[in-house]
Amino acid sequence: MANIKQAVKLGVFTLAIMNVTAVVSLRGLPAEAVYGMSSAFYYLFAAIVFLIPTSLVAAELAAMFQDKQGGVFRWVGEAYGKKLGFLAIWLQWIESTIWYPTVLTFGAVSIAFIGTNDAHDMSLASNKVYTLVVVLIIYWLATFISLKGMGWVGKVAKVGGLVGTIIPAALLIILGIVFLASGGVSNLDFHSSFFPDFTNFDNVVLAASIFLFYAGMEMGGIHVKDMVNPSKNYPKAVFIGAFITVVIFVLGTFALGIIIPAKDINLTQSLLVGFDNYFKYIHASWLSPIIAIALAFGVLAGVLTWVAGPSKGIFAVGKAGYMPPFFQKTNKLGVQKNILYVQGGAVTVLSLLFVVMPSVQSFYQILSQLTVILYLVMYLLMFSGAIYLRYNMKKANRPFRIGKKGNGLMWLIGGLGFCGSLLAFILSFIPPSQISTGSNTVWFSVLIIGALIVIIAPFIIYASKKPSWVDPNTSFEPFHWEEQAKPQVATTTSSATTTAKAAPASSTSANNTGSSTSSASKKASDTESNNDNPPKG
Repeated sequence: MANIKQAVKLGVFTLAIMNVTAVVSLRGLPAEAVYGMSSAFYYLFAAIVFLIPTSLVAAELAAMFQDKQGGVFRWVGEAYGKKLGFLAIWLQWIESTIWYPTVLTFGAVSIAFIGTNDAHDMSLASNKVYTLVVVLIIYWLATFISLKGMGWVGKVAKVGGLVGTIIPAALLIILGIVFLASGGVSNLDFHSSFFPDFTNFDNVVLAASIFLFYAGMEMGGIHVKDMVNPSKNYPKAVFIGAFITVVIFVLGTFALGIIIPAKDINLTQSLLVGFDNYFKYIHASWLSPIIAIALAFGVLAGVLTWVAGPSKGIFAVGKAGYMPPFFQKTNKLGVQKNILYVQGGAVTVLSLLFVVMPSVQSFYQILSQLTVILYLVMYLLMFSGAIYLRYNMKKANRPFRIGKKGNGLMWLIGGLGFCGSLLAFILSFIPPSQISTGSNTVWFSVLIIGALIVIIAPFIIYASKKPSWVDPNTSFEPFHWEEQAKPQVATTTSSATTTAKAAPASSTSANNTGSSTSSASKKASDTESNNDNPPKG
């Protein structure tokens, strides 16, 4: 049996590629191509202060609680209590809900470029009504399919990731190299500065969205225990995966900047336009519809996979008593139907923002920024929580640990991730000067009000929770600080009972003892049911 288990362990390169496949998406390349050579600075900066810290911190937390469910709810809840743990898992779910319109907008644009008339394709891709209709049709189709069971989607997702991301990324980079090698004139000034112009504050705003490019690496932490010698091999896989990811993003962005002038870059269309221009250059325009289909397939396969995915986390936590019974309803196949319906309603409402935003591009950008803001709040909780647990759970077993001794390296890695996330969070509120977002009032209103509503909602739900919300079939494990409190409660109750037995048998003494026992019992009950936060220390 030992040999069999050894045979299925993940290798360093295997996990590195899994991380690359999970994180890399080409839809965001145009946003960074606007910056030319300095885009490489942003990619490297975000990788150092966010991508690598996220991977390492999530690995330690996942390994600590490998036998307990809850994910980020567990990680944050162990440090800060149930309320903030619930906020973290809520943000992870709602962030993915807001993400769907943006990724499907890219899918709709890809579908528009399947035609052979360039002018017609670009006009269709810019049409808000067309984009809105395609986004809603595809999303609800994916939802209804997921309600029928998603067992068969795994293979589709793997093929979609390869066909819709990895191959197009490699092709784009190769086309850029061929273009330059054959004498093509680059629109990208390779002699421009690697460092951005920090005197113009607006220049760094759009780059805040680059953090979302790397978001999701915390999911890779669940594979820590699937590796041989994870303390050495997991960091290797993280750095190799990060290197490959950065190379794809940097060279892919350069390839777009080479073929499209910065002033003509469009967030939703430029990837397809870039491929189209390269194919014209090599006299292979017939490839344009094929690459458009491939990119669209990659988007649709990814959405089909994730429509039900993130909702499973909030569903599991909800069954433990954190969500009303309405959100715990499943269909005959055990799929969380009501959560999916509510998620679909939210996607529909967000998609209707087309009506108030001046363009598809501005809609795409503002939703992307709102997604970043919400996700970064979760990351701020995760990074700070990991540092706090070094002190609050000193003796906990850590199969994977950042730093062999002491907490210095955790402070460095976790602190770097926290500061990087905080910087991106602040910058995400500022309208980018490179994109027409319409009224600044609309921009700030959507971001600030939207973020406040999303963040306040879980606290309202938590304050309203009732004992009847707990599913009797749930097997959600208690937090470590709840388990530690039980012996103390038992001791207090036992002591009160002993005092009652030893007291004189007078009516006055009996009444006082009864009151004492009742008080101790109530204290025990209150400790077990109302202790929402871990003890300090």
